[in-house]
Amino acid sequence: MPTTPARDFIPVRFAVLTVSDTRGLEDDRSGQTLAERIAQAGHTLADRKIVADDIEAIRMAVKLWCADPGVDAVITTGGTGFTGRDVTPEALEPLFDKRMDGFSQVFHRISYEKIGTSTVQSRATAGLIDQTFVFVLPGSTGACRDAWDGILKDQFDYRHMPCNFVEIMPRLAEHLKRGGGKSA
Repeated sequence: MPTTPARDFIPVRFAVLTVSDTRGLEDDRSGQTLAERIAQAGHTLADRKIVADDIEAIRMAVKLWCADPGVDAVITTGGTGFTGRDVTPEALEPLFDKRMDGFSQVFHRISYEKIGTSTVQSRATAGLIDQTFVFVLPGSTGACRDAWDGILKDQFDYRHMPCNFVEIMPRLAEHLKRGGGKSA
């Protein structure tokens, strides 16, 4: 997709959460892939954590970041499959103020080109929580790479045309000005 040189790049502050019972920072390849791509694109890694596959632990980490003015977007990796421990969508979807259905659809299209029908085993999702973008990705390094390279890199580039997430970020809190927002 085209970019316009008429706009300056605006860095975005990301937090990355790996959901895993077995990984630590030293062997978290998916979280590291996201952190590297965020930095390579010129953005800021505001924070990075690993939590267990536990609904409350996932919610707590994401809620804290969504309440932090130093975080613009959260990307989680892991816990999107169908086993009993895969609970990331269950943890976060109830918190979404708005769902981003198109993210899942485009993610699966990109994934299908790489892994065929195996893409149906992922419950990748996205939405807004308290004016913060939240993306729930599978735990595989390839899925994180595909989501960043195929969707997020362009959508978080202010120069990307015809539209992008960065240009709407200042308007995400419009409902609060009208008194229709959530109470803290």
